[in-house]
Amino acid sequence: MELLDGRPENTEGRLEKEIRVYDFLDHLGIEYKRVDHEPAFTMEVCEEIDKMLQATICKNLFLCNRQKTQFYLLMMPGDKPFKTKEITSQIGSARLSFASAEDMEKYLDIEPGAVSVMGLMNDTEHHVRLLVDEDILKGEYLGCHPCVNTSSLQMRTADVFGSYLDAVGHDMTKVVLTGEA
Repeated sequence: MELLDGRPENTEGRLEKEIRVYDFLDHLGIEYKRVDHEPAFTMEVCEEIDKMLQATICKNLFLCNRQKTQFYLLMMPGDKPFKTKEITSQIGSARLSFASAEDMEKYLDIEPGAVSVMGLMNDTEHHVRLLVDEDILKGEYLGCHPCVNTSSLQMRTADVFGSYLDAVGHDMTKVVLTGEA
């Protein structure tokens, strides 16, 4: 694995949704570094990539309410356990569960294993509410997938939660998760 500046020179064999991320970030003038790798399906594989990126790696969870009428993208530190009851009271929602792969594809144009804040660029009708654990905001750099799990990006946290979110028209709701029972 190698940390590279910006988009790949050769885009042959890459999915259109990945290229759209690079186009969007380049259009916004957001600088990023990239690591290409084998598919990253687990947090353990992501830890290897994180060392390369030297960034806060996020656990990204795509959630919904019981009625499947409200959808959430939760960004939290990869090493922090997720307890649903911690978050439901903070966002004023009843019980949450993991949303389906079909809904993930429908709203974010992302498949399981590649969930990322970059998918919000595909949610033009704002069906998904972004929830961010306060610890994510503390790091200088953030690591995320460009809508595929065979590449990872390093970007300034301030760029992601500033100009990127502004450009996609999404707000963020800061939450406090302790991971304790």
